[in-house]
Amino acid sequence: MVSQIAAVETTATRTEAEALLLENNLIKSLSPRYNILFRDDKSYPYIVLSKGEFPRLGFFRGNPDRKAEYFGPYPSSWAVRDSFHLLQKMFRLRTCEESVFANRSRPCLLYQIKRCSGPCVGLVTPEDYATDIQLASMFLSGKQHEVSKRLNQAMEDASARLAFEQAAVYRDLIQSLRHVQEKQFVSSSKGEDMDILVAQKEAGQLCVNLAMVRGGRHLGDRPFFPINAGESEPADACAAFIRQHYAVHPAPSRLLVHPLPAEDEAGETEAVLAELAGRPVPVVQARSLTHRAWVEMALQNARLAILARSQATEQQEKRLAALQDALQLPEPIIRIECFDISHTMGEATVASCVVYQENRMKNADYRRFNIRDIQPGDDYAAMRQAVSRRYDGIAAGEGTAPDLILIDGGKGQVASAFAALADLGLAHLPMIGVAKGVGRKPGLESLVFPDGREPLQLPAEHPALHLIQEIRDEAHRFAITGHRARRARQENINPRKPAGHWTGRRKALVARFGGLPGVLAASPEQLSEVPGISRDMAEKIHSALH
Repeated sequence: MVSQIAAVETTATRTEAEALLLENNLIKSLSPRYNILFRDDKSYPYIVLSKGEFPRLGFFRGNPDRKAEYFGPYPSSWAVRDSFHLLQKMFRLRTCEESVFANRSRPCLLYQIKRCSGPCVGLVTPEDYATDIQLASMFLSGKQHEVSKRLNQAMEDASARLAFEQAAVYRDLIQSLRHVQEKQFVSSSKGEDMDILVAQKEAGQLCVNLAMVRGGRHLGDRPFFPINAGESEPADACAAFIRQHYAVHPAPSRLLVHPLPAEDEAGETEAVLAELAGRPVPVVQARSLTHRAWVEMALQNARLAILARSQATEQQEKRLAALQDALQLPEPIIRIECFDISHTMGEATVASCVVYQENRMKNADYRRFNIRDIQPGDDYAAMRQAVSRRYDGIAAGEGTAPDLILIDGGKGQVASAFAALADLGLAHLPMIGVAKGVGRKPGLESLVFPDGREPLQLPAEHPALHLIQEIRDEAHRFAITGHRARRARQENINPRKPAGHWTGRRKALVARFGGLPGVLAASPEQLSEVPGISRDMAEKIHSALH
């Protein structure tokens, strides 16, 4: 590393904590190759209880605010769903959107299957619903024992009033709660909020596993595989994770770490964490039996994550080797780029380019191209433009050239893409087209070559075909989401969009004239022949489009 240093710059800060925070920010923004880097671009999910007379139980992902009550964060969406379904069964809270809730005239299916108490049509009083909300809030806060006490008292009161049906409802709630408590493998009666952070190094891979405990309930964990870990030790990875993760995510009241960083670094890490959280956050080792059980469970899950990743990597390498063999390529395939075109009858054409590298889809290298200045619906011209724009920089010596280019399409699309490469002087890059089979059925695809060779049809179970399908499907998904977004923008802000031209009439016009070019070419008399389009409306449409 020292031999590659060109210059040294120094920035003075007021405190050591500020210096560490600045270091963390620079690591994130500059991505130096010698620093451990964790990337987690997904926000954590929460369970939310809205406010109002009949609060709504919902799923939330983002930055919590004061407009509702939030519980979490949870390490994964399945952990949220598990708690969500429990709350529906036990407390029968509504989950419908406000617009649906305000316009119901009869209870929905959730009421029929006893997952909602029917507040939309007055089947539960505001007082009783408020009690359910309070119990659910206590349950989510880890106060299960207090919830159980209240339910027992309510059951006894109902029995004393001879309201045995109501008592039976409370009895069933108590049994459900006990069942939940029995299911919880590791729990704490102290209602603790803490994160368990462990690092495990095996088979040349370093995994940092984060487990979450909220209100004494273990909510599951999430594994992270750092970039640039190299020969770093697990303790170093834990220290790097704390500084980077809690800079953007809320810190718990305590952090259990294994292994702990060295004493001097542990002190610096605590100082940074306190600076980030605005309060002291102890970083400690597990001492009690419960805490040790949590740490051991997190370590075991880290080992399993490493094993699963190793198996997935091995499978992907086998797929790449099979693809190289099937295509008879002389060099190993490291990077694959795939193109697809998406439009609706020639409108809002978007091309996608997705990248597969290092045995996974590389989202950071994905690109979309808004196709312009072509005849609407001309997929060949769209493909040629997309390939030209993508590899113009490669031809100039910038960027990384792929080892294989996939084109979602048959001979026409492949010929157009190859012509674009030839114009750029990149005809040597390997390319194949993926032509859909009969009935567009997966497994019947043919591989089309630009040099005129006979198409190759691999067996449906061939690992190389599975890899091609995976990349092709991702390119299609990326293209169609971009197309839909572009089309929505055009429909919302297009200055050429005539007033009163709503969806039903638009569909009728497209069906009659085959797309926007046909509508543009139509006279007012022809437009007025479309059902639902009056002569006056036809004049307005024609005037707006010309």
